[in-house]
Amino acid sequence: MKKLHFALAVILVLAVTGIVVTSLLSLKQERTEDRFSITGSGTVYAKADIANIGVGLKTGTKKTAAEASAEATEKMNKIVETVKALGVEEKDIKTSGYSLNPIYNWTEARGQFLTGYEVTQNITLKIRDLKKIGDVIARTTEQGANQIGNIAFTIDDEFDLKNQARELAIEKAKEKAVSIAEQTGMKLGEIKGFYESASLPAPSPLDYSNIRLEAKAMNEEALASPEIQPGQNEIKVEVTLVYEVK
Repeated sequence: MKKLHFALAVILVLAVTGIVVTSLLSLKQERTEDRFSITGSGTVYAKADIANIGVGLKTGTKKTAAEASAEATEKMNKIVETVKALGVEEKDIKTSGYSLNPIYNWTEARGQFLTGYEVTQNITLKIRDLKKIGDVIARTTEQGANQIGNIAFTIDDEFDLKNQARELAIEKAKEKAVSIAEQTGMKLGEIKGFYESASLPAPSPLDYSNIRLEAKAMNEEALASPEIQPGQNEIKVEVTLVYEVK
Protein backbone atom coordinates (compact mmCIF):
# COMPACT_ATOMS: atom_id res chain seq x y z
CA MET A 1 0.00 0.00 0.00
CA LYS A 2 2.86 2.37 0.89
CA LYS A 3 4.52 1.65 -2.45
CA LEU A 4 1.26 2.50 -4.23
CA HIS A 5 0.95 5.79 -2.36
CA PHE A 6 4.56 6.64 -3.16
CA ALA A 7 4.06 5.91 -6.87
CA LEU A 8 0.92 8.06 -6.97
CA ALA A 9 2.78 10.88 -5.24
CA VAL A 10 5.61 10.70 -7.79
CA ILE A 11 3.14 10.76 -10.67
CA LEU A 12 1.37 13.76 -9.13
CA VAL A 13 4.67 15.65 -8.71
CA LEU A 14 5.67 14.93 -12.30
CA ALA A 15 2.29 16.06 -13.56
CA VAL A 16 2.47 19.34 -11.62
CA THR A 17 6.07 19.89 -12.81
CA GLY A 18 4.98 19.32 -16.40
CA ILE A 19 2.19 21.85 -16.05
CA VAL A 20 4.58 24.45 -14.56
CA VAL A 21 7.20 23.89 -17.27
CA THR A 22 4.56 24.09 -19.98
CA SER A 23 3.22 27.31 -18.48
CA LEU A 24 6.70 28.84 -18.29
CA LEU A 25 7.47 27.87 -21.88
CA SER A 26 4.14 29.28 -23.00
CA LEU A 27 4.78 32.51 -21.07
CA LYS A 28 8.27 32.78 -22.57
CA GLN A 29 6.84 32.27 -26.05
CA GLU A 30 4.17 34.88 -25.45
CA ARG A 31 6.75 37.37 -24.22
CA THR A 32 8.89 36.70 -27.27
CA GLU A 33 5.93 37.14 -29.57
CA ASP A 34 4.90 40.38 -27.86
CA ARG A 35 8.04 42.15 -29.01
CA PHE A 36 8.63 44.42 -31.98
CA SER A 37 12.15 45.26 -33.22
CA ILE A 38 13.05 48.25 -35.33
CA THR A 39 16.37 49.55 -36.61
CA GLY A 40 17.58 53.04 -37.34
CA SER A 41 20.89 54.51 -38.46
CA GLY A 42 22.53 57.85 -37.85
CA THR A 43 25.46 59.33 -39.76
CA VAL A 44 27.61 62.36 -39.02
CA TYR A 45 30.53 63.74 -41.00
CA ALA A 46 33.70 65.35 -39.69
CA LYS A 47 37.09 66.31 -41.05
CA ALA A 48 39.88 63.88 -40.23
CA ASP A 49 42.69 65.09 -38.01
CA ILE A 50 45.12 62.15 -38.24
CA ALA A 51 46.63 60.31 -41.21
CA ASN A 52 48.10 56.83 -40.92
CA ILE A 53 50.41 55.93 -43.76
CA GLY A 54 52.72 53.04 -44.55
CA VAL A 55 56.28 53.75 -45.73
CA GLY A 56 58.60 50.97 -46.81
CA LEU A 57 61.55 49.95 -48.87
CA LYS A 58 62.63 46.91 -50.81
CA THR A 59 66.27 46.46 -51.66
CA GLY A 60 67.50 45.08 -54.93
CA THR A 61 69.00 41.60 -54.96
CA LYS A 62 72.34 41.54 -53.12
CA LYS A 63 74.97 38.83 -53.17
CA THR A 64 74.82 38.25 -49.41
CA ALA A 65 72.23 38.61 -46.69
CA ALA A 66 74.58 40.96 -44.85
CA GLU A 67 74.74 43.35 -47.83
CA ALA A 68 70.95 43.41 -48.21
CA SER A 69 70.47 43.98 -44.47
CA ALA A 70 73.08 46.75 -44.37
CA GLU A 71 71.50 48.63 -47.28
CA ALA A 72 68.01 48.37 -45.77
CA THR A 73 69.25 49.52 -42.37
CA GLU A 74 71.07 52.53 -43.80
CA LYS A 75 68.09 53.65 -45.88
CA MET A 76 65.49 53.07 -43.17
CA ASN A 77 67.56 54.98 -40.61
CA LYS A 78 67.64 57.95 -43.00
CA ILE A 79 63.89 57.65 -43.58
CA VAL A 80 63.20 57.70 -39.84
CA GLU A 81 65.51 60.68 -39.33
CA THR A 82 63.71 62.50 -42.13
CA VAL A 83 60.21 61.99 -40.75
CA LYS A 84 61.36 63.02 -37.28
CA ALA A 85 62.79 66.21 -38.77
CA LEU A 86 59.37 66.84 -40.32
CA GLY A 87 57.77 66.72 -36.89
CA VAL A 88 56.60 63.11 -36.61
CA GLU A 89 57.17 62.02 -33.01
CA GLU A 90 58.96 58.78 -32.16
CA LYS A 91 55.81 57.37 -30.51
CA ASP A 92 54.04 57.72 -33.88
CA ILE A 93 56.63 55.64 -35.78
CA LYS A 94 56.12 51.89 -35.67
CA THR A 95 57.87 49.06 -37.51
CA SER A 96 55.13 47.06 -39.21
CA GLY A 97 57.21 44.55 -41.15
CA TYR A 98 60.72 43.25 -41.79
CA SER A 99 61.72 40.31 -43.96
CA LEU A 100 65.01 38.99 -45.36
CA ASN A 101 64.43 36.57 -48.23
CA PRO A 102 66.65 34.48 -50.50
CA ILE A 103 66.11 35.07 -54.22
CA TYR A 104 66.27 32.12 -56.59
CA ASN A 105 66.48 31.85 -60.36
CA TRP A 106 66.00 28.94 -62.68
CA THR A 107 67.50 27.98 -65.99
CA GLU A 108 67.16 24.83 -68.00
CA ALA A 109 70.89 24.22 -67.77
CA ARG A 110 71.36 24.82 -64.02
CA GLY A 111 67.90 24.29 -62.62
CA GLN A 112 67.12 26.34 -59.51
CA PHE A 113 69.99 28.31 -57.98
CA LEU A 114 70.44 31.06 -55.43
CA THR A 115 71.11 34.51 -56.89
CA GLY A 116 71.16 36.57 -53.72
CA TYR A 117 69.07 38.14 -50.98
CA GLU A 118 66.67 41.05 -50.56
CA VAL A 119 65.18 42.87 -47.59
CA THR A 120 61.74 44.39 -47.29
CA GLN A 121 61.10 46.71 -44.36
CA ASN A 122 58.01 48.78 -43.54
CA ILE A 123 57.03 51.34 -40.95
CA THR A 124 53.66 52.88 -40.12
CA LEU A 125 53.50 56.62 -39.46
CA LYS A 126 50.83 58.54 -37.62
CA ILE A 127 50.86 62.08 -38.99
CA ARG A 128 49.03 64.60 -36.81
CA ASP A 129 49.75 67.64 -39.00
CA LEU A 130 47.91 66.79 -42.20
CA LYS A 131 49.65 69.60 -44.10
CA LYS A 132 52.87 67.57 -43.91
CA ILE A 133 51.60 64.41 -45.59
CA GLY A 134 52.88 65.42 -49.02
CA ASP A 135 56.29 66.38 -47.60
CA VAL A 136 56.54 63.04 -45.78
CA ILE A 137 55.84 61.16 -49.01
CA ALA A 138 58.28 63.21 -51.07
CA ARG A 139 61.13 63.35 -48.56
CA THR A 140 60.99 59.66 -47.58
CA THR A 141 60.99 58.69 -51.24
CA GLU A 142 64.14 60.76 -51.75
CA GLN A 143 65.74 58.72 -48.95
CA GLY A 144 65.00 55.38 -50.61
CA ALA A 145 61.39 54.54 -49.76
CA ASN A 146 59.79 52.76 -52.71
CA GLN A 147 56.68 51.29 -51.10
CA ILE A 148 54.29 53.97 -49.84
CA GLY A 149 50.56 53.54 -49.44
CA ASN A 150 47.63 52.33 -47.35
CA ILE A 151 46.85 55.85 -46.22
CA ALA A 152 43.89 56.13 -43.86
CA PHE A 153 42.40 59.27 -42.42
CA THR A 154 40.98 58.97 -38.92
CA ILE A 155 39.65 61.14 -36.13
CA ASP A 156 41.59 61.09 -32.89
CA ASP A 157 38.57 61.42 -30.58
CA GLU A 158 35.33 60.08 -32.05
CA PHE A 159 33.42 59.83 -28.77
CA ASP A 160 31.27 62.95 -29.20
CA LEU A 161 30.69 62.20 -32.88
CA LYS A 162 29.46 58.68 -32.09
CA ASN A 163 27.14 60.11 -29.48
CA GLN A 164 25.67 62.45 -32.10
CA ALA A 165 25.27 59.59 -34.58
CA ARG A 166 23.63 57.44 -31.91
CA GLU A 167 21.12 60.18 -31.07
CA LEU A 168 20.15 60.46 -34.72
CA ALA A 169 19.85 56.67 -35.03
CA ILE A 170 17.58 56.37 -31.98
CA GLU A 171 15.43 59.27 -33.17
CA LYS A 172 15.00 57.68 -36.61
CA ALA A 173 14.24 54.26 -35.11
CA LYS A 174 11.55 55.76 -32.87
CA GLU A 175 9.99 57.68 -35.76
CA LYS A 176 9.93 54.53 -37.86
CA ALA A 177 8.39 52.51 -35.02
CA VAL A 178 5.58 55.06 -34.52
CA SER A 179 4.89 55.17 -38.25
CA ILE A 180 4.70 51.38 -38.56
CA ALA A 181 2.53 51.13 -35.45
CA GLU A 182 0.06 53.62 -36.92
CA GLN A 183 -0.03 51.77 -40.22
CA THR A 184 -0.50 48.31 -38.69
CA GLY A 185 -2.62 49.17 -35.67
CA MET A 186 -0.05 47.95 -33.15
CA LYS A 187 0.08 49.51 -29.71
CA LEU A 188 3.65 50.03 -28.60
CA GLY A 189 4.66 49.76 -24.99
CA GLU A 190 8.01 50.42 -23.32
CA ILE A 191 11.38 49.82 -24.94
CA LYS A 192 12.67 46.50 -23.59
CA GLY A 193 15.94 46.14 -25.49
CA PHE A 194 18.65 48.12 -27.24
CA TYR A 195 21.45 46.98 -29.56
CA GLU A 196 24.08 49.05 -31.31
CA SER A 197 26.66 48.63 -34.03
CA ALA A 198 29.08 51.22 -35.38
CA SER A 199 30.87 51.16 -38.72
CA LEU A 200 33.78 53.13 -40.12
CA PRO A 201 34.89 53.37 -43.76
CA ALA A 202 37.74 51.16 -44.88
CA PRO A 203 41.12 52.81 -45.45
CA SER A 204 41.72 54.08 -48.98
CA PRO A 205 44.85 52.65 -50.56
CA LEU A 206 47.31 55.19 -51.91
CA ASP A 207 50.03 53.55 -53.99
CA TYR A 208 53.31 55.37 -54.54
CA SER A 209 55.35 52.27 -55.28
CA ASN A 210 56.54 53.68 -58.62
CA ILE A 211 57.45 57.14 -57.39
CA ARG A 212 61.19 56.37 -57.53
CA LEU A 213 60.89 55.71 -61.24
CA GLU A 214 59.32 59.13 -61.64
CA ALA A 215 62.24 60.66 -59.78
CA LYS A 216 64.72 59.08 -62.17
CA ALA A 217 62.71 60.37 -65.09
CA MET A 218 63.17 63.84 -63.63
CA ASN A 219 66.96 63.35 -63.50
CA GLU A 220 66.85 62.73 -59.74
CA GLU A 221 65.55 66.22 -59.05
CA ALA A 222 63.87 66.80 -55.70
CA LEU A 223 60.34 65.48 -55.77
CA ALA A 224 57.48 67.91 -55.52
CA SER A 225 55.25 67.20 -52.53
CA PRO A 226 51.99 65.59 -53.74
CA GLU A 227 48.75 67.18 -52.59
CA ILE A 228 46.72 64.81 -50.42
CA GLN A 229 43.13 65.72 -49.63
CA PRO A 230 41.73 64.21 -46.41
CA GLY A 231 38.10 65.07 -47.16
CA GLN A 232 35.56 64.09 -44.50
CA ASN A 233 35.12 60.93 -42.47
CA GLU A 234 31.77 59.24 -42.04
CA ILE A 235 30.80 58.01 -38.59
CA LYS A 236 27.76 55.76 -38.74
CA VAL A 237 25.88 54.12 -35.87
CA GLU A 238 23.03 51.65 -36.30
CA VAL A 239 20.72 50.83 -33.40
CA THR A 240 17.95 48.32 -32.85
CA LEU A 241 15.13 49.10 -30.43
CA VAL A 242 12.97 46.31 -29.05
CA TYR A 243 9.47 47.47 -28.08
CA GLU A 244 6.87 45.72 -25.98
CA VAL A 245 3.62 45.26 -27.89
CA LYS A 246 0.50 45.75 -25.78
